[in-house]
Amino acid sequence: MLWAAAGVATLGLLIALEIAARRYAGVPGPVTTQVQEVIFAPKPGPLYGGLALMMVVLTWRQRFVAAGAAIGIDVVFVLVRWAIDAEVPEGHFFGNGALWAMLGYGIIALTRRTGGERTLLLKGVGLGLLLVAGRKTGDTWLLITSKTRPMVLDQYVATADHALGNPSFLVGRILKASGPISTHVVDVVYAQLAVAAVAAALYQLRHVASERRFPRHHLVRTFLVIGLLGPAIYMIFPVVGPVFAYGPGASGTGGVQWAVANLWPGTAPPIGIPHPVLYDGLTPRNCMPSLHTAWATAIFIHTRKGPRILRFAGAFWLVATLTATLGFGYHYGVDLVAGAVFALTIETALRAFDRGWDRSGIRLVAYGSAVFAALLASYRFLPVEMAEHRWLSGPLLLLALASVIYGYVRTTRRWERNVPEAAPAREQPEPQPELV
Repeated sequence: MLWAAAGVATLGLLIALEIAARRYAGVPGPVTTQVQEVIFAPKPGPLYGGLALMMVVLTWRQRFVAAGAAIGIDVVFVLVRWAIDAEVPEGHFFGNGALWAMLGYGIIALTRRTGGERTLLLKGVGLGLLLVAGRKTGDTWLLITSKTRPMVLDQYVATADHALGNPSFLVGRILKASGPISTHVVDVVYAQLAVAAVAAALYQLRHVASERRFPRHHLVRTFLVIGLLGPAIYMIFPVVGPVFAYGPGASGTGGVQWAVANLWPGTAPPIGIPHPVLYDGLTPRNCMPSLHTAWATAIFIHTRKGPRILRFAGAFWLVATLTATLGFGYHYGVDLVAGAVFALTIETALRAFDRGWDRSGIRLVAYGSAVFAALLASYRFLPVEMAEHRWLSGPLLLLALASVIYGYVRTTRRWERNVPEAAPAREQPEPQPELV
């Protein structure tokens, strides 16, 4: 029933986003674009990533059949497009086969499987399609933020970022001076975060086919919940990022004509009285919190129990992602603090839900939520005070983050040892005189 409820909720969200995309942006939403990819050329990465996740429920023989069918269908599509000289967007050469394979196994589950085998196969198909739908949903969310939030709060965040020493401007200068190789490496890491997530998830789910069940908790759940809840904060706290608000923009959006001042990364903005500013209708308001930081944090957490190479990869991806988010000017330092707290709070909530809520889980989720809300409130209403008293506010920001990290580590270690919390001592009744 939980999976059915999740499916109904996901369908409802997709329909709502479809309506919102057509109403506010005048473009097709996630449902339409997903249906179009049955025939038209899609972006292959998310679809083959979803197929890989679906295959965790299959036997090795079935995996080869699924992969062969997907590749064969894609070859046919590519040849047909080549024969009719169809124009396709750059990077959208194939991928239909992966979607057809997932849909085919969904039909097999409904028509040829029963009982637990049907449920398991449907879970696998749903997991793969959720990854694809999550990407479509995210793209639609970002477009909606740019159309419905014309005013951005970058001046508030940039002022509050003085408390941390304006790390985006500092890392931006360092990355610019480091040369093209390091810049290319962190750019690839930033762009391929989903690939790292799929790799870590495949390791976590490697025993599903043999055990015929999913583990209680895994990375994909955290990844999807972060992607589901995070964009809602974008609507509350619209921010475009320093390279857009204080620089030339990037990826064909923004520009100096929309910037408050053309300063990034050479000079940090001066402290002043912040106010909302108008920005273009194309650039996503996707800075607060930094979901790339949240996702990289989740990958780091979920790779701690893997082999050494996976632990190293998780740590490298976290460091490189933080470097890219700051060095390319996509985020302010305070965005990263909020993103890490956001990820840890969601991870705690999911783990507590799986094992059953207890006092420690409720307490940590409430504390993480309070810290996250306090961070957003301070960025919005106390940025000048934070900038003027940076030697106090900066350590307090880092202390708040460290307290959530400490609480998470302490609580999850207790859960892993399965040590119950100490129950309050019962009062011993006073001795009563006995009748003689």
